[in-house]
Amino acid sequence: MRKAIWAIPALLYAAFVFWYTDFGGPLREDEIAGYLAKFESQGAPADLIARVRVFMESDTGRQFQMVNIIDYADDPPDVPGAEPGESAEQLMGRYMEHMYRELFRRACHPTVMGLAAFRAMDLVGVDALDRPETWDVGAMMRYRSRRTFMEIVTIPATRGRHEFKVAALDKTIAFPIETQIHLGDPRVLLGLGLFSVAALLDLLGVGRRRSS
Repeated sequence: MRKAIWAIPALLYAAFVFWYTDFGGPLREDEIAGYLAKFESQGAPADLIARVRVFMESDTGRQFQMVNIIDYADDPPDVPGAEPGESAEQLMGRYMEHMYRELFRRACHPTVMGLAAFRAMDLVGVDALDRPETWDVGAMMRYRSRRTFMEIVTIPATRGRHEFKVAALDKTIAFPIETQIHLGDPRVLLGLGLFSVAALLDLLGVGRRRSS
């Protein structure tokens, strides 16, 4: 019984880490070519394809967070496939309805999300933006790897709903970061939780009492 106290958490943790982590390393040349071909076949603009190429070629194989700051449209246009007069939040919900399913299947999820508490407190070099001090939402989305990100964004259904996102926004900025400090990584939290419980049960002599 005492062995089970440690073996079960170890197996659960190993299974989670295997699912949550991409062990495939940086994207290979054939993978890059395949994803670029999908983008081209879906009619992506040339500047986006060029940007995505550099993003993939500089892959480190690590997880990353996509930082998003969002300013919703006050009066979004009607979009085919949505009801007339839908709000920006409703249109974004239509876009994310499909995205969340694909994200969660691949161990991708929001890590931070919240409404703006005030307008921007510090602005440098953003004069070209319309109302650069005004934003509605800030969010960070964790991706298992650039490989996983490319899997998601090249799904035809994902790109087919992109018009909902475009209509919902007045402006947005999104850029990826590879975390140097991330105390909330679920692999750390789950490991601490599982093995703390196992250690407590072991100290209480649960396994020894039952086997005696």
